Amino acid sequence: MTTLQTWLAILGMGVVTALTRAFFLIGGERAVLPPRIQRVLRYAPAAALAAVVVPDVLETSAGFSVALSNHAMWASLAGLAYYLWRRGMMGTIAVGMIAFTLLRLVA
Repeated sequence: MTTLQTWLAILGMGVVTALTRAFFLIGGERAVLPPRIQRVLRYAPAAALAAVVVPDVLETSAGFSVALSNHAMWASLAGLAYYLWRRGMMGTIAVGMIAFTLLRLVA
């Protein structure tokens, strides 16, 4: 990419981001979403988080892996199990990191 193309891409992404985020502000109270769309949008943050985290956890240097050697996946599952049991964020992080460290040391 040339320097001009890079700056045009940055400018274009900025415009698209600003327009999509301002879409609901521009319409004001006149823009009311139907109840079905409002229900669907409640799941958007969880879906976005899963779309970012799951590929990162399942991807290894050898490619996509759900094997026993995928320490990140097992540590994530340990953290998830702790969270479902206790609902504590700090404990979830601690359990996940401890599990990851132990798995890396053992294997």
